[in-house]
Amino acid sequence: MRLPIFQADAFTAELFGGNPAALVPLEQWLPNDLLQQIATENQLSETAFTVPSAAGFQLRWFTPASEVPLCGHATLAAAHLLWTELGCGHREILFSTLSGELRVQREKDLIAMDFPAQKMQPLTTSGAFADNLKQAFGCLPRNAVREESEGGKLLLEFAGAAQVAALKPDMRSVAALPYQGVVCTATGDEYPCDFVSRFFAPNVGIDEDPVTGFAHTLLTPYWAEKLDLAQMQARQISARGGVLECQLQSNRVILRGRAVTYMRGEIRL
Repeated sequence: MRLPIFQADAFTAELFGGNPAALVPLEQWLPNDLLQQIATENQLSETAFTVPSAAGFQLRWFTPASEVPLCGHATLAAAHLLWTELGCGHREILFSTLSGELRVQREKDLIAMDFPAQKMQPLTTSGAFADNLKQAFGCLPRNAVREESEGGKLLLEFAGAAQVAALKPDMRSVAALPYQGVVCTATGDEYPCDFVSRFFAPNVGIDEDPVTGFAHTLLTPYWAEKLDLAQMQARQISARGGVLECQLQSNRVILRGRAVTYMRGEIRL
């Protein structure tokens, strides 16, 4: 069996920036363990798989360790590759996913993705939880919230962008926290943006993700309320870095970004 594979850098206009993701377009679904083996072999933070449907495409995402219910950068990369490499002629693509229907549109040189805004609950950083955070990050955040769904993602606001940039997490301690990933954020300060972030998820096989679209479905409503802004510029300040435009529309988050193709190839099974 031979399968096409493509790779693109998402949330960047320059090669070797942003977050790389692979796309493997399929005619029908392969066994789940084979999809996971392909993603593990790729060793990218996300590999996307698509299958054509009546309305558009079914879309699934796998990290090197597991399938995930939602991924922003691999959705952006998949849409970019479907348009530029695979002949999709529609201005809008409808993806059917584990998180429901996702609409992705071309807007001139930007790709706009429509995601559900994530609901959050505040947390008190005291007692054993504070000790665990200090062990994981070396310092305490000024604020903490978590996804409403149990075992979701944790969002930590720090005093400033410089503090977020300087974080050197203990990955074992981060993985021991009862969350699928931790978003560390602060106001933009000296960066040309409204807020910055970094994302750590060692318990799903990703120590630090270069740019995390899904994290911005938490970050956008969080900072929209704090800054009293509906539309914001964001930067993920990982080593590769990435840029996003974030817009809150009621209970939806519109994320806009660019992508650039890196590779086209073939998997031989």
